[in-house]
Amino acid sequence: MLHSPAELTPTLETLAHNHARPIHWLATASAMAAVIAGAGLLQPEAATGAPAGPRSGPRATAPDAHAVTYPLDCKGAPQAVTATAEGDLDGDGRPETVAAVRCEAGSGTPPHAIYVLTRDKAEGAPPRVVATLLDTARRQTATDLTIRDRTVTASLLGYSGPEVPRCCPDKKQLAKWLWSGGKFRQELTDSGPGSV
Repeated sequence: MLHSPAELTPTLETLAHNHARPIHWLATASAMAAVIAGAGLLQPEAATGAPAGPRSGPRATAPDAHAVTYPLDCKGAPQAVTATAEGDLDGDGRPETVAAVRCEAGSGTPPHAIYVLTRDKAEGAPPRVVATLLDTARRQTATDLTIRDRTVTASLLGYSGPEVPRCCPDKKQLAKWLWSGGKFRQELTDSGPGSV
Protein backbone atom coordinates (compact mmCIF):
# COMPACT_ATOMS: atom_id res chain seq x y z
CA MET A 1 0.00 0.00 0.00
CA LEU A 2 1.39 3.39 -0.98
CA HIS A 3 1.46 6.25 1.48
CA SER A 4 1.32 9.88 0.76
CA PRO A 5 4.30 12.06 1.71
CA ALA A 6 2.24 13.57 4.48
CA GLU A 7 1.74 10.14 6.08
CA LEU A 8 5.51 9.49 6.09
CA THR A 9 6.39 12.73 7.83
CA PRO A 10 6.50 12.19 11.61
CA THR A 11 4.58 14.53 13.78
CA LEU A 12 6.17 16.69 16.45
CA GLU A 13 4.58 14.49 19.09
CA THR A 14 6.31 11.37 17.64
CA LEU A 15 9.71 13.11 17.53
CA ALA A 16 9.34 14.23 21.11
CA HIS A 17 9.50 10.58 22.20
CA ASN A 18 12.77 10.06 20.30
CA HIS A 19 14.73 12.68 22.25
CA ALA A 20 16.98 11.26 24.97
CA ARG A 21 16.31 12.68 28.37
CA PRO A 22 18.80 12.55 31.27
CA ILE A 23 16.91 9.64 32.84
CA HIS A 24 17.43 7.62 29.64
CA TRP A 25 21.19 8.27 29.73
CA LEU A 26 21.35 7.31 33.39
CA ALA A 27 19.50 4.03 32.75
CA THR A 28 21.77 3.23 29.79
CA ALA A 29 24.94 4.00 31.78
CA SER A 30 23.74 1.83 34.70
CA ALA A 31 23.02 -1.09 32.38
CA MET A 32 26.45 -0.81 30.71
CA ALA A 33 28.19 -0.66 34.09
CA ALA A 34 26.37 -3.83 35.17
CA VAL A 35 27.46 -5.64 31.97
CA ILE A 36 31.11 -4.58 32.38
CA ALA A 37 31.18 -5.58 36.05
CA GLY A 38 29.65 -8.96 35.22
CA ALA A 39 32.23 -9.54 32.49
CA GLY A 40 35.04 -8.79 34.96
CA LEU A 41 33.75 -11.43 37.37
CA LEU A 42 33.46 -14.11 34.69
CA GLN A 43 37.08 -14.26 33.51
CA PRO A 44 38.37 -17.57 32.11
CA GLU A 45 40.79 -19.58 34.27
CA ALA A 46 44.50 -19.10 33.69
CA ALA A 47 46.07 -21.53 31.23
CA THR A 48 48.35 -24.02 32.99
CA GLY A 49 49.31 -26.34 30.16
CA ALA A 50 47.81 -29.25 32.09
CA PRO A 51 45.11 -31.32 30.42
CA ALA A 52 41.58 -30.48 31.47
CA GLY A 53 39.98 -33.05 33.69
CA PRO A 54 37.69 -33.51 36.65
CA ARG A 55 38.53 -31.46 39.68
CA SER A 56 39.40 -33.47 42.73
CA GLY A 57 39.59 -30.73 45.31
CA PRO A 58 42.51 -28.55 46.36
CA ARG A 59 45.83 -28.84 44.60
CA ALA A 60 48.37 -31.22 46.15
CA THR A 61 51.23 -29.55 48.00
CA ALA A 62 54.84 -30.66 47.86
CA PRO A 63 56.30 -32.37 50.95
CA ASP A 64 57.89 -30.12 53.57
CA ALA A 65 61.65 -30.75 53.49
CA HIS A 66 62.00 -29.56 57.10
CA ALA A 67 59.54 -32.15 58.42
CA VAL A 68 61.77 -35.15 57.64
CA THR A 69 64.59 -36.91 59.50
CA TYR A 70 67.10 -37.87 56.82
CA PRO A 71 69.22 -41.05 56.69
CA LEU A 72 72.31 -38.93 57.31
CA ASP A 73 74.70 -39.75 60.17
CA CYS A 74 75.79 -36.42 61.63
CA LYS A 75 77.42 -37.91 64.76
CA GLY A 76 75.09 -35.93 67.04
CA ALA A 77 75.22 -32.66 65.07
CA PRO A 78 71.95 -31.32 63.66
CA GLN A 79 70.93 -31.82 60.03
CA ALA A 80 70.55 -28.72 57.85
CA VAL A 81 68.40 -28.41 54.72
CA THR A 82 70.28 -25.86 52.60
CA ALA A 83 68.23 -25.90 49.37
CA THR A 84 64.97 -27.32 48.04
CA ALA A 85 63.14 -27.59 44.73
CA GLU A 86 59.59 -28.76 44.02
CA GLY A 87 58.00 -30.36 40.98
CA ASP A 88 56.14 -33.39 39.66
CA LEU A 89 58.99 -35.77 38.76
CA ASP A 90 57.00 -38.91 37.94
CA GLY A 91 53.98 -37.34 36.23
CA ASP A 92 51.36 -38.53 38.74
CA GLY A 93 50.00 -35.01 39.34
CA ARG A 94 51.47 -34.76 42.86
CA PRO A 95 54.66 -32.72 43.36
CA GLU A 96 57.78 -34.13 44.94
CA THR A 97 60.41 -32.17 46.88
CA VAL A 98 64.14 -32.49 46.31
CA ALA A 99 66.29 -31.41 49.26
CA ALA A 100 70.02 -30.75 49.61
CA VAL A 101 70.94 -31.71 53.18
CA ARG A 102 74.18 -31.74 55.18
CA CYS A 103 75.33 -31.90 58.74
CA GLU A 104 75.52 -28.59 60.57
CA ALA A 105 79.20 -28.26 61.38
CA GLY A 106 80.92 -25.52 63.31
CA SER A 107 83.61 -25.14 60.67
CA GLY A 108 84.57 -26.46 57.25
CA THR A 109 82.24 -27.43 54.43
CA PRO A 110 80.44 -30.70 55.16
CA PRO A 111 79.36 -32.61 52.04
CA HIS A 112 75.77 -32.66 50.83
CA ALA A 113 73.35 -35.45 50.25
CA ILE A 114 70.41 -34.89 47.88
CA TYR A 115 67.13 -36.65 48.66
CA VAL A 116 63.76 -36.98 46.88
CA LEU A 117 60.69 -36.72 49.13
CA THR A 118 57.13 -37.72 48.44
CA ARG A 119 53.91 -37.98 50.41
CA ASP A 120 51.45 -40.88 50.26
CA LYS A 121 47.93 -40.15 49.02
CA ALA A 122 46.38 -40.80 52.44
CA GLU A 123 45.06 -37.70 54.18
CA GLY A 124 47.68 -36.21 56.50
CA ALA A 125 50.42 -38.68 55.48
CA PRO A 126 53.90 -37.44 56.49
CA PRO A 127 56.59 -36.83 53.87
CA ARG A 128 59.19 -39.57 53.39
CA VAL A 129 62.48 -40.09 51.56
CA VAL A 130 62.06 -42.25 48.44
CA ALA A 131 65.43 -41.80 46.70
CA THR A 132 68.98 -40.61 47.31
CA LEU A 133 70.42 -38.77 44.31
CA LEU A 134 73.74 -37.78 45.91
CA ASP A 135 75.44 -39.46 48.86
CA THR A 136 77.80 -37.67 51.25
CA ALA A 137 80.49 -40.25 50.43
CA ARG A 138 81.04 -38.36 47.14
CA ARG A 139 82.32 -35.40 49.24
CA GLN A 140 80.56 -32.76 47.12
CA THR A 141 78.65 -29.55 47.84
CA ALA A 142 75.38 -29.01 45.95
CA THR A 143 74.31 -25.59 44.67
CA ASP A 144 71.73 -24.26 42.18
CA LEU A 145 69.19 -27.02 42.88
CA THR A 146 66.23 -26.89 40.46
CA ILE A 147 63.47 -29.04 38.95
CA ARG A 148 62.39 -28.40 35.37
CA ASP A 149 60.71 -30.68 32.82
CA ARG A 150 60.74 -33.58 35.33
CA THR A 151 64.53 -33.28 35.65
CA VAL A 152 66.51 -32.43 38.80
CA THR A 153 69.58 -30.28 38.15
CA ALA A 154 72.36 -29.24 40.53
CA SER A 155 75.89 -27.89 40.38
CA LEU A 156 78.23 -30.14 42.36
CA LEU A 157 81.43 -28.68 43.78
CA GLY A 158 84.20 -31.09 44.69
CA TYR A 159 87.93 -31.72 44.91
CA SER A 160 90.37 -32.94 42.30
CA GLY A 161 92.54 -34.69 44.89
CA PRO A 162 93.22 -35.22 48.60
CA GLU A 163 95.78 -32.41 48.66
CA VAL A 164 93.12 -29.77 47.88
CA PRO A 165 92.01 -28.04 51.12
CA ARG A 166 88.47 -29.04 52.16
CA CYS A 167 87.50 -25.38 52.40
CA CYS A 168 88.11 -24.67 48.75
CA PRO A 169 86.58 -26.97 46.13
CA ASP A 170 88.35 -26.74 42.77
CA LYS A 171 86.14 -28.95 40.60
CA LYS A 172 82.60 -28.37 39.32
CA GLN A 173 80.12 -30.75 37.72
CA LEU A 174 76.65 -30.16 36.33
CA ALA A 175 74.47 -33.07 37.42
CA LYS A 176 71.05 -34.00 36.03
CA TRP A 177 68.73 -36.73 37.26
CA LEU A 178 65.76 -37.74 35.10
CA TRP A 179 63.02 -40.12 36.27
CA SER A 180 62.79 -42.78 33.57
CA GLY A 181 61.64 -46.41 33.62
CA GLY A 182 60.88 -46.36 37.34
CA LYS A 183 64.27 -45.01 38.45
CA PHE A 184 66.46 -41.92 38.30
CA ARG A 185 69.01 -41.80 35.50
CA GLN A 186 72.00 -39.52 36.15
CA GLU A 187 73.98 -37.46 33.65
CA LEU A 188 77.17 -35.65 34.66
CA THR A 189 79.07 -32.94 32.82
CA ASP A 190 82.53 -32.64 34.33
CA SER A 191 84.19 -29.21 34.18
CA GLY A 192 87.51 -30.60 35.42
CA PRO A 193 90.02 -29.37 38.01
CA GLY A 194 90.34 -25.62 38.44
CA SER A 195 86.79 -25.02 37.12
CA VAL A 196 85.60 -23.35 40.31
